[in-house]
Amino acid sequence: MKATILAVVAALALGAVVGGAAGATKASCPSAWAKGWQRLANRAGAPVYCPRWMPNPLDAQIGGEYQDIYSFGKDRSYLVSFLAHGDLGSGDVHVNFRGYPGRTAIPRCQTILLEGNKTIHGVTPCFADRGGTVRVPGIVATVYTVNQDADQWHVLLAWRHQGSRYTVSEHVIAPYTPRQVVGNLNRLLWSLVLVRPTR
Repeated sequence: MKATILAVVAALALGAVVGGAAGATKASCPSAWAKGWQRLANRAGAPVYCPRWMPNPLDAQIGGEYQDIYSFGKDRSYLVSFLAHGDLGSGDVHVNFRGYPGRTAIPRCQTILLEGNKTIHGVTPCFADRGGTVRVPGIVATVYTVNQDADQWHVLLAWRHQGSRYTVSEHVIAPYTPRQVVGNLNRLLWSLVLVRPTR
């Protein structure tokens, strides 16, 4: 699986440009989704990135049909996840958005390994194995192919903005091939617009 992901990750940098540039003058969060992303920015006390496009069949309506996780840490870090289970075994479509207001370091995740009858607890970087860089206007994102927690089995893009770290990831699983997931992430990155807190 990892070899397949690595084989197509380069397509992020070479993929077709779809949609407008992040932060483009007239770009804004879609009206049906804007209220939820504005509330997220206000709660985080920091800008958040709203997508203007999502892989089929997802939308990015916080509190809507496809929202899976809406989680905040004591440090104001957040995870907003969207998930659709495919009918009749067609597979899942799963996209995560994370933000770490006020910090840019790669977070660390708890790990549990089972060796025989022993359980070994530890920590590891939440995202690792860099797979290149993707640039769109306003964003320089690093590709990570080995990720933990809710981003396990995902290809993940991470970048910094004004002293905070942000990520978007998608699970590599049918109905999308690894190459299609990479294409989806490329299109997602181009579709992002900043939503700034209003209080």
